[in-house]
Amino acid sequence: MATEHPGRMPELIVFDLDFTLWDCGGTWCDCLSPPFRSKGPRVTDRTGRHIRLYDDVNAILEFCRMEKIALALASRTEQPPWARQLVQMLEIDHYFALAEIYPSSKLKHFQALQSASGVEFCEMLFFDDEMRNIREVSTLDVTCVHVADGMTRALFDDSLARHAGRSADGDGTVQWNA
Repeated sequence: MATEHPGRMPELIVFDLDFTLWDCGGTWCDCLSPPFRSKGPRVTDRTGRHIRLYDDVNAILEFCRMEKIALALASRTEQPPWARQLVQMLEIDHYFALAEIYPSSKLKHFQALQSASGVEFCEMLFFDDEMRNIREVSTLDVTCVHVADGMTRALFDDSLARHAGRSADGDGTVQWNA
């Protein structure tokens, strides 16, 4: 990613999993059928359903690593062991210092992330496909971004710029649909 990002970067970027970082064949990871298998870069469940990262995800995660931006996961899945296994099988586990993966309110996830990281909520950027999570987490003063069709570079770049603008002018904007 060669894009220049003016302003301050978020101290912690948090991603949801299903329909944000990955597509599990059109469903959520807790609706899959283990065991999971990998053949090269392809991960499938017992029924042959393909689990894949969205096209720009690896480049986004690598950009964050190069910029030394801390990353975390927050997922409400009913099957945390399956989600953790898929994170490993898709070879993205090394990017995430923190992970709150369990069925609960995203508020609980973010309170745990704030406690573990020491990062203020206003210095966090959050990506999720569900508006209920966006609405809930935005009450904490986290910059929240609705991911309508999986993570893309354009959405990520726009979100960094908006977060930097929010940090610079303190306008209180914490929610938008990109």
